[in-house]
Amino acid sequence: MTTSASTPRGTHAQDLAVPDPAYLTFWRERHLCTLTTLRPDGSPHVVPVGVTYDPGAGLARVITDGASSKARNVLATGPEGAPVAVCQVDGRRWATLEGRARVRDDPDRVAEAVRRYAERYERTPASNPTRVVIEIEVTRALGRA
Repeated sequence: MTTSASTPRGTHAQDLAVPDPAYLTFWRERHLCTLTTLRPDGSPHVVPVGVTYDPGAGLARVITDGASSKARNVLATGPEGAPVAVCQVDGRRWATLEGRARVRDDPDRVAEAVRRYAERYERTPASNPTRVVIEIEVTRALGRA
């Protein structure tokens, strides 16, 4: 995976094959993020979330309840997945991951997402039998760390 050739000049694109070490460190620090999905009418739905980034797998993960608006927005797009973005900001440092999201309810995938969340955010989320993971296949990474 590499950054898109259509990345506008002046942005801070990251090479997905060899991301900047400072950028990866920023994604391991504890920061609140936002997830942007599109509602069925095309309007953006932006919510605060915890995100983990696994550059080796090319995935960002968000755990959520299966009945949440964000999960429903992704599911509404069908099996091809939904275009989404996750972002975090800390002063002048910022990072955005873009890609295709799919909702997964496989217990092993959900458990892996919870494990990664607990590691990054230093707390294990309460048990939730309807928890799912939104897996984002990252196609573009932007930012300044």
